This record gives sequence, structure tokens and C-alpha cells, in this order.
Amino acid sequence: MKLFGKKTDPVIGLDIGSTSVRLLQLSRRGSGYRIDHFAIEPLGEGVVVDKAVQDVEAISNAISRAVRASGTRAKNCAIAVSGSAVFTKTISLPADLAEADIESQVQIEANQYIPYPLDEVSLDFEVLGPSPRNVDLMDILLAASKSENVESRQDAIDSAGLKAKVVDVEAFAIANAFELIRNRDGVNRNDAVGFFDIGYDLTTLLVIKGGRVIYTRDHPFGGHQLQEEIQRRYDMTAEQAAFFERNEEAPQDFEEEVLEPFQLNIVHQISRALQFYASSNEYSNISTIYLSGGGASLKGLAPMVQQELGMTTRVADPVTGLDLAQNVAVTVLKRNANNLMIAMGLALRGFD
Repeated sequence: MKLFGKKTDPVIGLDIGSTSVRLLQLSRRGSGYRIDHFAIEPLGEGVVVDKAVQDVEAISNAISRAVRASGTRAKNCAIAVSGSAVFTKTISLPADLAEADIESQVQIEANQYIPYPLDEVSLDFEVLGPSPRNVDLMDILLAASKSENVESRQDAIDSAGLKAKVVDVEAFAIANAFELIRNRDGVNRNDAVGFFDIGYDLTTLLVIKGGRVIYTRDHPFGGHQLQEEIQRRYDMTAEQAAFFERNEEAPQDFEEEVLEPFQLNIVHQISRALQFYASSNEYSNISTIYLSGGGASLKGLAPMVQQELGMTTRVADPVTGLDLAQNVAVTVLKRNANNLMIAMGLALRGFD
């Protein structure tokens, strides 16, 4: 689903995260896809905080490096917004409403639901189809973001010589990429699946059912807590701690004294997030949990979540099974697969 813009082929999927910029570009191969271009470029601490851009120039430079490293010549890209500045809601309107009248009616409805003045937001909508609750109504997905949230990303894109043709919502991009995983893993489309995107600052729970995001909520825990504990215990800088996390060589006490307590805390936080979800109006029994984002790569986390919660738990991998162009760095791609859900979902927008 595209929001706030129109799609054009080819489209680069560009995920601007808290710690890095992730780039993916796809092409059609029969009924599947091929990854033609891929790159990851790191971002310094404080460049993006709680999903909000703090340093446009640093992001622009990272995007430029990623474009060069990937070898792509495409200029159009799809980006995503998230965090507290993003608002989504499904509303219902009369099914017989003329197409020309839908937009004006959406504007009226938006005034009731969006907690910001409409002149301060980027607003878009998509008709989802007949409402399952009432045949005389149609459901419409309303999406809005504070304009500054969109503009800061667009400024970085423009400075890097690209054009943002699609601005999506991160949760919807993950749901889009999940269709690749769902088919491969044999997950029933009508089953509710819980996705925990474990980022540096925040972890987002989204529940996907029938190809749609039926619930999403940000929770204030993420990889920065592990990094801070590594810095404290081993007297390291943030850069050293980040490298330490990725390095398989670690002190003997690391797993027992640092990693396992952090993982148990993540399990506890995931359990609490599921309790919040269970108390919501959108509740539907979750069949499977997927972990994505940087935190999903922690050794042994998925089995621990499965054991503690008694729910099938997998690490999200949107790249396995796809064809790869010869120029794609396979080892780096597979090592970062769990962190490519948003970039993959955005890259797929070029084929909507």
C-alpha cells in the first residue's frame, strides 16, 4: 500500500533506521523477485532518536554512500515514517459514496480523529473495501504523519540526489514484506501473527491478519540497553560496544552475566506488550511470533521467547528464497536479513 505519494519503477526501498540506512532494489523474476542492489551504511549515535531525524546532513551522506556501494542508478525511492508522529485509523463511510466525494469526506472525518491540526500533517487514505461489519459501509485506512517528520526525510533524500516517490508507514512496509515470508513458511493468511521489530530505541509490536495491520504499538525498550550495559561493564565507548555486539569473540562471562539477563528482559517486555494487545479492541489470538530488527539477531533469543511464552517464534528473514544479482554481497545480506523487513517492504512498492 502506498501512502503520501505515487510509485514509479524502479523504486529503491530505503529504510532510515536509528543505527543505519538500509537499501534494497528488486526486479521481477517470473512469479518471484531478484535482489539487484543492496547496501547498509551506519549512522552515528544521535542522528535518529526515537524514529525522529536529528541530523539531515548525516543521513543524506549515508544515503549517498549506500547508493554508491549498491551500484544502483535508480533515482526514485520509497521511504517510511514511524513513531509517535504517525497516526493510523480505519474509518467507515457509506459504500455508495461517489469517488469524487470520498476525499472531502475523509478530510471531515480526519478532523475528528487526528490529534494535530490538519495543516501540520501529511494525510493520505486507501479504500480497503466493504466493511465486514456492515455491507452498507466501506472501510478506509486513514494515515497521517506530522509534516516535519516527512519533510526531514525528504530533505535528506533530496540532498542525496534521490526523489521520494512513496512515503509509507513502517508497520505497513513490514506487513508487505511479510507476504514473502508467509508464503514461504506456510502461514495461513487468516491467522493473526505478532511481529516484534526490535530496534535500537524502540520495539514495535504489530499484529498482521488477512494481509492487514490490525494493531500496532511502540514500546520503550531496545538494543541500546544492551549496548549501555556492555559500555558500563567493560568500560567501552559506544562504537566499541556496537562492534563488540557483532563480534563472536566475547569474554567468558558475557553470555551468563550480560546477554542472558538482557534476553530475559526482552522476553518480559514482549510478554507485557502482548498483555497490552490482549486488552485492546483489536484482539485476535496470535498463532506465531516473528522477531525482526537489529535485536532479533541476538543468539538464542527466538528459542528463549518460544520456550518462555509457549508460542512458535521465528526470526524474520525476507531474503531467503529470492534470486540474487552477482554484485550483491551475499554474506552481508544474509547476516542482516532480519534487519531488512522495512527496506524489503518498501522495495516491493514498485510492483503495487
